[in-house]
Amino acid sequence: MQEPMYIKIHNQLRRDIENHVYQVGDRIPAERQLAEQFKVSRMTLRQAIKTLEEEGILERRLGSGTYVASQKVQEKMSGIMSFTEITRANGQTPSSKLVSYKITQPSLSEKERLALEGSDKVLRMERIRYADQVPICHEIVTVPEDLIAPFAKDDVSSHLYQTLEKQGGYQIGDATEYISAAVANEQDARLLNCRRGEALITRRQVTKLADGRPFEYTRASYVGERFEFTFSK
Repeated sequence: MQEPMYIKIHNQLRRDIENHVYQVGDRIPAERQLAEQFKVSRMTLRQAIKTLEEEGILERRLGSGTYVASQKVQEKMSGIMSFTEITRANGQTPSSKLVSYKITQPSLSEKERLALEGSDKVLRMERIRYADQVPICHEIVTVPEDLIAPFAKDDVSSHLYQTLEKQGGYQIGDATEYISAAVANEQDARLLNCRRGEALITRRQVTKLADGRPFEYTRASYVGERFEFTFSK
């Protein structure tokens, strides 16, 4: 399966940043210029940029452009709960809408965060998560293909943690989370039924099994007025 063009652009821009072609705080070239450079449509280019933004590598400044992000303050949350568990604990009914579900080659970020090697493939699934039928977050979850291969698509897309624990006999370990703020763009507004420019909370999380193997890399955007994170020390 051929790697999507936006992933190739993402990987090249990521390499450019890692090799200091663009320094922290630098403004990257405009979308039009980059689209011409990579010989792609601006829609494909935007998809690559958005992925880098979700990973915290780039940040968009309203009315100014897109910049290489500086390191942000990180907070650690104690305990690991799935969205389903969190929603039920709040007395609400969780549900999900599966937007996409595909086995593919990992991006550089996915490969790095999941400690993958060579030709390892991943499942990349995109979901909208709801509480009492209200859209709460848009998330992209990446999992090593070999880990979920024995399980049914419905089980993986609806109850990943439960499926791994009950059907696979795995034990969920700890997680590292990165929380930051953003504003909704046109795609966010459409998927989450919110206003363009509305405040979002963005979360990136790498979750490990009890043996230390990273098994899940999540990028999620939450509507700020519909969800909050609680930190405990």
